Amino acid sequence: MKILVIDDHVLMREALRGVLKELNADATVLEAPDCGQAMGLVVEHPDLALILLDLSLPDRDGFAVLAELRQRYPAISVVVHSGFHDRANVVRALDLGALGFIPKTARREVMISALNLVFSGGIYIPPEILVRQDPSAPGQAGPARPVADRPGMSPADLGLTERQIEVLALMMQGKSNKAICRMLDLAEPTVKNHVTAILKALNVTNRTEAVIAVGALGWDLRRAADS
Repeated sequence: MKILVIDDHVLMREALRGVLKELNADATVLEAPDCGQAMGLVVEHPDLALILLDLSLPDRDGFAVLAELRQRYPAISVVVHSGFHDRANVVRALDLGALGFIPKTARREVMISALNLVFSGGIYIPPEILVRQDPSAPGQAGPARPVADRPGMSPADLGLTERQIEVLALMMQGKSNKAICRMLDLAEPTVKNHVTAILKALNVTNRTEAVIAVGALGWDLRRAADS
């Protein structure tokens, strides 16, 4: 397994290398202090399994780097690792296709748990942003999520069918509608209808809000994605 760490602080790269080696002793950990070197390494190593991306880079905006990586290399998973983990930044990163957002303030065991979740097909979201926010409050982003305020609620309780749960599980892995069509052998209009029904059931308006709502509800849908 090859993993690329993009961060301009050498001590942070060393710390992340230690965490990644703890997760997988056989992992090849590549490092880049800026976007220029990082993109060169991505070209040289198209078989990268994961990129850990800092948002504060000396030569380019981290969100722009994330967007380019997801567009040019959709097969490579990208997880943001940043000190700027307010709700707006987390939501924006997820919108751009990140499969997780790990704050730099996270403890080592939290980082290991988060990366294990991503490696197993989940999306890691900082717990603090799963708390329901008032959208009218200054600095808050996204609508309130009343569904996520009902602990113990299951997908079936919301009226989701088994097929819709499978679609939602793949959405949680960042799969596009076309990818879901291929994986479940469904027509694209059918998948679109399922996605619309899922968003309505969760009382959200887009995939990012759905990911956050599922995280707040505590659903583990990885088995559904593998079925």
